[in-house]
Amino acid sequence: MAKQESLTGSECPVARTLEAIGERWCLMIIREAFDDVRRFSEFQKNLGLAKNILAARLKHLVELGVLEICPASDGSAYKEYVLTECGRSVFPIVIAMRQWGERYMFEKGETHSVLLDNELEQTILPLEVRSTQGKKLEPGDCHRRLMVKEEDSA
Repeated sequence: MAKQESLTGSECPVARTLEAIGERWCLMIIREAFDDVRRFSEFQKNLGLAKNILAARLKHLVELGVLEICPASDGSAYKEYVLTECGRSVFPIVIAMRQWGERYMFEKGETHSVLLDNELEQTILPLEVRSTQGKKLEPGDCHRRLMVKEEDSA
């Protein structure tokens, strides 16, 4: 099987994002971190992932700046993996994938998890792409253009 070419030098932000965090275990680790999982053993227990694969993915996410290693919050000798600002900014990506999966990956009557607002205990509204004026945008309403990054943008 031919080795896939790296997308890290691509002009496409989607390609670079997939190269960085698009591997399924990376996304599942990030999802667990959103549920306040912080310790290696908790990630392994929840995901059922082999230790060597988990260690490699956690190392990758730390190198990317998605997670950082911190002393355990309970004062023990353990280390914890904590989401950085970069990691927390992945939240809408995970929500978009969750909402797409809820809509298209389950048959009627099939059980699945749902995400609830902590304050109201209600499901969250579907994500929408909007213009700077607030208009809902569809794929045909947008186009791509090459730009040089000068500063961080939200």
